Amino acid sequence: MGGPAKVAVLASGLFGTISGSSVANVVTTGTFTIPLMKSIGYKAEFAGAVEAAASTGGQLMPPIMGAAAFVMSQFIGIAYIEIAIAAALPAILYYLAVGLMVHFEAKRLGLQGIPKDRLPDIKKVFADGWHLLLPLFVIVYLLVKGYTPLRAALVCIIVTVVIAMMRKNTRLNFKDIFEALENGARSAIGVSAACACAGIIIGVVTLTGVGLKIANGIVVLSGGSFFFTLVLTMIASIILGMGLPTTAKYIVLASMAAPAIMKFGVPIMAAHLFIFYFGIVADLTPPVALAAYAGAGIAGGDPVKTGFNGLKLALAGFMIPYIFVYNPGLLLIDTTLPEILLMVVTSLIGAFALALAGSGYWMRTLNFIERVVFLGAAITLIFPGLLTDSIGIAIMAVMWFLQKQSMKKKTL
Repeated sequence: MGGPAKVAVLASGLFGTISGSSVANVVTTGTFTIPLMKSIGYKAEFAGAVEAAASTGGQLMPPIMGAAAFVMSQFIGIAYIEIAIAAALPAILYYLAVGLMVHFEAKRLGLQGIPKDRLPDIKKVFADGWHLLLPLFVIVYLLVKGYTPLRAALVCIIVTVVIAMMRKNTRLNFKDIFEALENGARSAIGVSAACACAGIIIGVVTLTGVGLKIANGIVVLSGGSFFFTLVLTMIASIILGMGLPTTAKYIVLASMAAPAIMKFGVPIMAAHLFIFYFGIVADLTPPVALAAYAGAGIAGGDPVKTGFNGLKLALAGFMIPYIFVYNPGLLLIDTTLPEILLMVVTSLIGAFALALAGSGYWMRTLNFIERVVFLGAAITLIFPGLLTDSIGIAIMAVMWFLQKQSMKKKTL
């Protein structure tokens, strides 16, 4: 059910890993996916929100994670591949929650997928373009082997050109190559300017000590409470993230917001991923919500409504950072294989519960209290721990039984 919306989630997640920009992702994949979603009955605001939420999450999804993750590697001195591995489970939970919300929204509205006769032949599509997937495998292989991001990118560019030349339908002539070089240079200007300005900010922050003062100010303002420090850091990250490109916003936040969390002994990777997450979901947070505005523009919907719909779909993106800061086991830090397996299973069930809370539908429409209960179950299941997992599973079992009983009564 709701096939085009699920395709939008998958396509935006895949493209987002290499685009490095939520807005660029929306306008690239959304041109195709948003009209398809509207054609089967999704409202314009919801269609734009699905694309915005999925596109924003692309920068959280390994193996590439956009340009900012490479900057993080240099900033905290941890190999990029270790960051990608640590970020994998939280990103999967995010996309699973978004995909399930889309599914239950389609189920609630009774929406079906695109008729089979309107779908392209998958064998023909794959036969024409399978070779274009090879560069992605090459860059992941090079990163795993320990190549620097710069060298891996250079090799991958060369491999891409060579592979494109293998088939007539993707072969490049000299004009295409020069246009690609020109477009690449134009795209690099924005990132270079942002990094240059961010470098000035970092220099000022480091030399004047204002970064530590801001960190101390956040801790003092929170009254020494770890939770309120996280809340204030989240707010600062979202505000700073609203008007800056992803790479620039991460550099600024890493200098000014992350130190506040690390004062409480949080591992450096967890602290930086915390501000990384909230800097990115700022693209979905009204009143700015750049990704939602881009989606609304393509869908022809109301930007504010699109933003709030996107916020609901991206609910997992606001919960998961708190969880891995309180328990870095979600990032596979200081944990064992059995713990990882248990964490994966319970976290997936937690993402399912979160989707139910967000969409407001399971076997039937959920009331407000039931949605709150499912939200509580999601939090206990995603948060690692035997006690919390047991409570979450018990809640899900009870709610499943009540839903079944309710449907039986309705049938009778």
